[in-house]
Amino acid sequence: MKGPSSFLTVPYLLVRHELRLLVSLWLWAARRTHGAVAGGSAFGYARGQGAMMFGFAFVCVVESVGMSVLLGDWPTVHHVVLFLDVYTVVIVVGLHAASVVRPHVLDPAAGTLRIRRAVHVDVRIPLERIASVRRELHATHERAEGALDLAVGAQTSVTVELAEPVTHVTFFGRRREVRVVRCHADDADGLVRAVKQAREGYAVP
Repeated sequence: MKGPSSFLTVPYLLVRHELRLLVSLWLWAARRTHGAVAGGSAFGYARGQGAMMFGFAFVCVVESVGMSVLLGDWPTVHHVVLFLDVYTVVIVVGLHAASVVRPHVLDPAAGTLRIRRAVHVDVRIPLERIASVRRELHATHERAEGALDLAVGAQTSVTVELAEPVTHVTFFGRRREVRVVRCHADDADGLVRAVKQAREGYAVP
């Protein structure tokens, strides 16, 4: 049986998640990047999802206008539904903003590769644990033990295999040990090349 703290955890996580989305909107508007470090390199991954996310936001706006017309004779219900519709649009745009302002980050000075997916995933991989990194396009991903697939636009373009596992904490706090991380990068070749150079001790351009 779950205790009171267990029931409080989910609302806390949801509130924290949405606050992070709102912060991401502010960072996006200010053209700032979360987690960027001096001497490090950032690699975006949101380009492939932009059209889809804004298309979804447009559909939500159209639906909101339609509901406003249908509920014009019920002002209280209309106001509630309008608030929910507007908030949905904000969250959808916030999801895209979070992907833009939270790129993958390679930090040679700290010896880490930080793989991210919006505000949902943030995995730090020590460079010494990377066995191999390669450009590899995957359009389908079967759920496998020890694998973390972070698809964007239903595909991943970079595969990182680890000599030792790293811990990934899921949205609801469950800990998973992963040995293979597949992610997408707009410049997949650049990310692979930079990680290889960092592992070999060369300066990352």
